[in-house]
Amino acid sequence: MASTNDLKNGLVLKLEGGQLWSVVEFQHVKPGKGPAFVRTKLKNVLSGKVVDKTFNAGVKVETATVDKRDMQFSYMDGEYFVFMDMETYDQLMVDRKAVGDAANFLIEGFTATVAQHEGEVLFVELPAAVELVVQETEPGVQGDRSTGGTKPATLETGHQIQVPLFITTGEKIKVDTRSSDYLGRVNS
Repeated sequence: MASTNDLKNGLVLKLEGGQLWSVVEFQHVKPGKGPAFVRTKLKNVLSGKVVDKTFNAGVKVETATVDKRDMQFSYMDGEYFVFMDMETYDQLMVDRKAVGDAANFLIEGFTATVAQHEGEVLFVELPAAVELVVQETEPGVQGDRSTGGTKPATLETGHQIQVPLFITTGEKIKVDTRSSDYLGRVNS
């Protein structure tokens, strides 16, 4: 249990029938008249839904213990992603639903943060940007360059993103894992 005065970004609360909500942002408000309150923006850990919720100041809220560990992605086993704990070398099978969009950027050997609550995997979090090789893309046409256009490219994970026309097959690029945006070339 914690008080609403102890809220901080990233804290996971257990609300309404055991649902887990992560604090995205919060603000303590002391109006001129009436009691103080805390205005929060909460994100559902499983569904990703974001809601605004107001608590009275000093109210007790139940916190959830979320164990976040850096694990290395090893391989796919059917519909499951197998991660290895780098400290204990234990293997953890994670359902595709829990991996979510991170699946678009995972290749063997990548390190990701795996969040668990009471033995259940909640989500897999990747760094903000990853470096991947362009597996296939059409050559850019000379006349198209003046517009700064983009073209589709398939990454080594099979995920397709938009890249500038000058990118060629086999090049290593940096990709934003949150938006699938091209961030730049990687100089080898």
